[in-house]
Amino acid sequence: MEWKGRKASRNVEDRRGQSGGGGAMKVGGGLGIGGIVIVIIIMLMGGDPGSLLNGGSTTETSQTQTENNSYRGTAEEEERADFVSVVLADTEQVWGEVFRKNGMTYRNPKLVLFTDSVQSACGTANSAVGPFYCPGDEKLYIDLDFYDELNRQFNAPGDFAMAYVVAHEVGHHVQNLLGTSGKVDNLRRKLSEKEYNKYSVKLELQADYYAGVWAHYEQGQNLLEQGDLDEALTAASAVGDDSIQLQSRGYVVPDSFTHGTSEQRKSWFYKGFQNGTIEGGDTFGGSL
Repeated sequence: MEWKGRKASRNVEDRRGQSGGGGAMKVGGGLGIGGIVIVIIIMLMGGDPGSLLNGGSTTETSQTQTENNSYRGTAEEEERADFVSVVLADTEQVWGEVFRKNGMTYRNPKLVLFTDSVQSACGTANSAVGPFYCPGDEKLYIDLDFYDELNRQFNAPGDFAMAYVVAHEVGHHVQNLLGTSGKVDNLRRKLSEKEYNKYSVKLELQADYYAGVWAHYEQGQNLLEQGDLDEALTAASAVGDDSIQLQSRGYVVPDSFTHGTSEQRKSWFYKGFQNGTIEGGDTFGGSL
């Protein structure tokens, strides 16, 4: 992806090197494509990874976080920080335009960079959760070390794999602004876990679709390089529920899926990439 020397977003909070504080982990807005490590641990222990989804409080915590200007990571980490800031700026431009075309106003989210653990309006989360979006404060949270995990453990390298992660979490922000995530979260109180998981899958696949919409516009600006699309599709496939379950315990349990299969995640991302519209991403309207 062509990104060096391009505009970076100002909506980035650098909390790296700070302590996230105490408290239980309560992640709101879904796990996005993150949560891989902790999900594997939970599944190996016989638990349900879906229990981490949308289970957080949206009450602001008493501890405040301030931007950290003294932390300095390795050269590779600092380059990643610059990269995700540029990607975020691109999503702001794309979704601002898409919302305008549909008679709506887009509100930019903020991206929080952290290490080890972080405090959000959804509670405290550690790095094992992976990247996530909190609807309570409309912020994306990323520990940049996650990209090493994506590369080493899931064989999904490349800068556009990293861009896909950001774009997917921004997709959850789009859902929040449109009211979709709130409606799905309300179903948690009304449905069995098995039935709710089906809606969780639809929500995650729609976020993948929205990530593809962003990639569609990136291609239109001639910002994609050869192999970028394949990197994103590889990342989407790597974090499919079936792929993760096979890797962690050697078999799959479809009723426990919360994000969709590898094929579904690739398919919906690619649909967004082809269509470039909000309307084409109705994962709730029919069969997947």
